[in-house]
Amino acid sequence: MRVPVEWLYELCDPGLDVKALEERLTMTGTKVEAVHHHGVGALERFVVGRVLSAERHPDADRLSVCVVEVGEAEPAQIVCGAPNVAAGQTVAVARPGAVMPDGTKLKAAKLRGVVSDGMILAEDEVAIGTDHDGIMVLENGARPGTPLQDVLPIATAVLELEITPNRPDCLGVYGVARELHAATGAPLAPPPWAEDPGSAGAVEGAEIVVEAGDVNPRFTARVFEDVSIGPSPWWLKARLMAAGMRPINNVVDITNYVMLLAGHPLHAFDLDRVAGGRLVIRRARDGEQVQTLDGQVRTLDSEMLVIDDAEGPTSIAGVMGGARSEVQPDTARVLMEVASWDGPNIHRTSQRLALRSEASGRFEKGLAPEQAMEAQVLATRLMIDLCGARVAPGTIDAGPWSRSEHPAPVVRLRERRVEDLLGRAIARERQAEILRALEFGVSDADDGLDVAVPAFRRKDVSREADLVEEVARIDGLEKLPATLPKRRGAYGVLSREQRLRRRALDALIGRGAFEIVGWSFTNRVLPGRLRLPDGDPRAHPVVLENPMSEEHAVLRTTLLGSLLDAARHNQSRGNQDLRLVECGTVYLERPGEALPHEHRALGGLLTGRVAPPSWGTPQPPLADVFAAKALLGAALDAVRTPWGAQAAPQPFLHPGRSARVLVAGEDVGWFGELHPLVARAWDLEAASVFEVDLDRVLPHAVGEPHYADLTSFPALRQDIAVALAEDVPAARVLEVVRGAGGRLLADVRVFDLYRGEQVGEGRKSIALALTFRAGDRTLTDEDAEPLRAKIVAALASELGGELRG
Repeated sequence: MRVPVEWLYELCDPGLDVKALEERLTMTGTKVEAVHHHGVGALERFVVGRVLSAERHPDADRLSVCVVEVGEAEPAQIVCGAPNVAAGQTVAVARPGAVMPDGTKLKAAKLRGVVSDGMILAEDEVAIGTDHDGIMVLENGARPGTPLQDVLPIATAVLELEITPNRPDCLGVYGVARELHAATGAPLAPPPWAEDPGSAGAVEGAEIVVEAGDVNPRFTARVFEDVSIGPSPWWLKARLMAAGMRPINNVVDITNYVMLLAGHPLHAFDLDRVAGGRLVIRRARDGEQVQTLDGQVRTLDSEMLVIDDAEGPTSIAGVMGGARSEVQPDTARVLMEVASWDGPNIHRTSQRLALRSEASGRFEKGLAPEQAMEAQVLATRLMIDLCGARVAPGTIDAGPWSRSEHPAPVVRLRERRVEDLLGRAIARERQAEILRALEFGVSDADDGLDVAVPAFRRKDVSREADLVEEVARIDGLEKLPATLPKRRGAYGVLSREQRLRRRALDALIGRGAFEIVGWSFTNRVLPGRLRLPDGDPRAHPVVLENPMSEEHAVLRTTLLGSLLDAARHNQSRGNQDLRLVECGTVYLERPGEALPHEHRALGGLLTGRVAPPSWGTPQPPLADVFAAKALLGAALDAVRTPWGAQAAPQPFLHPGRSARVLVAGEDVGWFGELHPLVARAWDLEAASVFEVDLDRVLPHAVGEPHYADLTSFPALRQDIAVALAEDVPAARVLEVVRGAGGRLLADVRVFDLYRGEQVGEGRKSIALALTFRAGDRTLTDEDAEPLRAKIVAALASELGGELRG
């Protein structure tokens, strides 16, 4: 929400500069996202002028050469293109050096050979309106040379506030002023709806029928006769423009102004265009259509609300008015509607129609029915003052809501409870002062205060802890001491899965990786960018019904997307050598079931060099499939999970440089080098990646480690080379060797691979280093010989291996 500071200070002026104001509001819970400057700069260069003469330009029919008195010794010569400029007018003038709303600095210039020493201004040129058809003609009371800011609101600071969903009262400038009053103690102006020029009772010539009272508890309306449609005064236009709204005409501008000030939307109907003079609030029929003010035809369903007349729907209730009954230049009678709607219903309607409006954004957060008449009273005053309207006797107040049936709830605030929750005592008198400033009703109780919650805070404050929060934030959260909460013997432990997940991440971080935390939501196009085929379950993510944006419209089916996004972000900022890991949840659609399958995954990504350059290795190797395997292996070994790998393709991995991860014979993940086309989609040259399903890995982790005694006896190493068929994986060879080697085989590893004429076509030779060790003696070749023979025999019988050499 945009709040012009000039408007805010008219209601509550604490005498703070903008920076101090920003800090005070933010520290008391009304966060200021940004401060903008609206209007012109170099204010001393904007003055009131009087046109002494206006003659046609000698070389341009549409230009006038004006002599303008600007309060200096000599009048200024200004060339003006406005058709309405004339001698005797009091006008707004920008002198050379003035800074226009778009940041342009005005200079003296020649227009068709005639020097122009400034500019006579239209309202859009000082950002107080949108009209550019002619210059502004001011009232004659201001003397030439008077600073223009003394006559027109041509510049103001604007606060951009982040209003949380529980505080719709701060979506009105008066609500923000109330917060400022409580935070600073500065006087607060009386509510602008305090005096009602209207009256109660029936209204002749208009009828309201509420058929959907469960979602429309209150509907108020007043009729205004003899309405004169025209432009709004400049002060009103300026405030709307600063708040981010475009002026249209006085009636429409009044509805927007009241909404911005009171925080409650309202809508003006041309009563003569309401067929039958009767409005019915009902649920729409499936497929029913209405043309809204933006010119679009919307198709409705039976959960949405419409306001209709004798000819059908005229508005989508709480979201947007209809084109058929909107205020026109010839409108003479206006029916002003201020209603209360069910927030969730308005939110659903807005989302289903993809139609967001200033009104729906307020209604969906839950406005109290009591607030409807506040906006109605304020609108009545402005209609009389700015439109010359005559308010017809009576006020329609329809719907099932009744003030007598909804008294203000009273919550006890105990003095001791405030101290317990905050860690410091706050005097009861100070508590009462804060709550009264926020318009809570306060009365003394034996152990504290009885607090009546105002209507506009009813959905936010319902218990004692809520009141403690109000007292704490206004008194100053920075005053609270740093204390530990009372534990009273409470304790907690990590589950086995949590401990193992942390152990795996610690192992990766210990090897130089950085942990990232990505969104669980991603873009619909991610499966296509990863080249996932239609038959792959990961190609069909769960679609969110209410996404934050198109970039977060579906649930992720892999961690790879967020890892690649983080890699691109880092590489675009010069970080080329990356080791990124993430542990998070991924989601897979389950056909026929309401909820998707969720599992915790561990993923990693490496780009660039595997180690920093040094004098010994000035060109370290780049991250490849083996680097990804090693990093993944570090995590799996840290949780003591036996695992293996087998060559297997993935659509997003490089053919021939990828593998699947096996735990207890089950496929639990993959690793490999990124496919060049996928890497290119993220502006990467190359990357190595891995991902495993931790929910399937961790059940196989060895929970209780077994330690072997250290031995001082040396190991015995023997090397063998075995010729095998080309399609036998090395992992299978190691598995067979370990099974046959027995307890004295301490280790086995592959140290060479040979293909050539000596082993024949379609075969390969794998060289293995066998390490034997005993804990009680030094082994000899005679001890190892039977084990070696057993290993060779197993390789021959199970894999068709032939010992070489």
